[in-house]
Amino acid sequence: MTEGRNFLVIMMDELARDGMGCYGGAGITPHMDKLAASGTRFSNAYTPSPICVPARAAFQSGRYVFQNRCWTNAQPYFGEPEGWAHRLKAEGHETVSIGKLHYRSSDDDNGYMREIEPLHVSGGIGWVHGLLRREDATCFDTSGFVKGAFPGNDSYSDYDRRVRDASVKWLTDAGTADREKPWAAFVSFLRPHYPLTCPKEYLDLYDPDTLPPIRFEGAEKEYRHPVIQANRSYNDYDDHFEDDFQRNLARACYFGLCSFVDDLVGDVLKALEDSGQAENTIVVLTADHGDMNGHKGLWTKMVMYEDSAGIPLILSGPGVAAGAVCNTQASLIDVHRTALDACGVAPSAQDQAIHSKSLMDLAAAPDDETRAVFSEFHDGGSITGYMMLREGRWKYIHYPGFPPQLFDLENDPFETEDLGLTAAHADIRRHLLSRMKFEFTDPDEINRMCFADQAARIEELGGIEGIYARGNYDFTPVE
Repeated sequence: MTEGRNFLVIMMDELARDGMGCYGGAGITPHMDKLAASGTRFSNAYTPSPICVPARAAFQSGRYVFQNRCWTNAQPYFGEPEGWAHRLKAEGHETVSIGKLHYRSSDDDNGYMREIEPLHVSGGIGWVHGLLRREDATCFDTSGFVKGAFPGNDSYSDYDRRVRDASVKWLTDAGTADREKPWAAFVSFLRPHYPLTCPKEYLDLYDPDTLPPIRFEGAEKEYRHPVIQANRSYNDYDDHFEDDFQRNLARACYFGLCSFVDDLVGDVLKALEDSGQAENTIVVLTADHGDMNGHKGLWTKMVMYEDSAGIPLILSGPGVAAGAVCNTQASLIDVHRTALDACGVAPSAQDQAIHSKSLMDLAAAPDDETRAVFSEFHDGGSITGYMMLREGRWKYIHYPGFPPQLFDLENDPFETEDLGLTAAHADIRRHLLSRMKFEFTDPDEINRMCFADQAARIEELGGIEGIYARGNYDFTPVE
């Protein structure tokens, strides 16, 4: 255990690995790349859920979605079960959040002594229409996604600038504060999450005509899978593009927003350095989930493909190997144990984050293929639950009531060949399903539990009529 270190998490929203240069992506991100060069980059890290609210609840608690039962963007975290910020605060460490939390409310004890510029779910309730899942009529208007892709400023970019300013001020002040114990800070940006309105100077960094091509390989075949087809029909962003020029412009805006937030991250890291605290601070940089960015005809997240479920994850600071790459499977839930480890706090006997591992420990065993990580999705467009297990080269996705999917990521990194029904891979599918049941829980039981919880939540909100009576939107408004 590393005693007495500060702990800083910097989280982006919807940042795919492809949006960062250090992951071989098209994003121009020198500040994040520099952080990766100073520490360890995790090449196989995943979100616990490819959508905001469930992922962020799991991030805080160190527990998977089926354990938290924060299934959707309308079932937000409310401080229970307690997470790493609660533990550190209880031990006397100063805890602060700056930026997006996407929990229920600041009225709840979310573990932070101060929440600066907090952004929670809308109205303390969130996006309720996704609760209906199978109701085609609840599909929101996705046409605004295309319309929002143009040069300019908007409330999301303005919000992120405020988060940057507040973070710089807090870190500067923390550098002169007299405290007995180290601090833990969570800095959370909105970008590159859509709307794809991108400040012009960052959009100008990218030529839409020379971006890496959209990967459509296997898309039409995979759309025949009923679960993917239902998702594609519900989240029909691609249908609103008039041509490939519009698609490439949207992709350029996305990468531009990656560069925009990279500059903000650079300002935060410089403030840490200037404050004299960098040598005593463990830094984790990550995202809540990724973004498909047009690949396979899909946009945003909400599927288990690598661009959506895979996340960037970087660990830097004292005692962390510089310029290293860790291939061991990692998860956003690992931030929980890492925070305790960094600040010298032992897990309590009641800590239920049994799957969370310290990233410092994982980095010390950089090629352990035996670890498996789990992810799940149960929100709008999902006609059944999606449960994903990543073990070594294999990614297995279980869809209760429907055929599974299986991908060999060693030989097929872009997931063009679905092995979910091939006779030659029946044994590996049985092995991965068995491990999913033994190490985590029965995915069919997760599915039943989730639908029951959602039915109860729908009734709390006035039934289907109550859901329809509430406003629908595609991204959380910033007021």
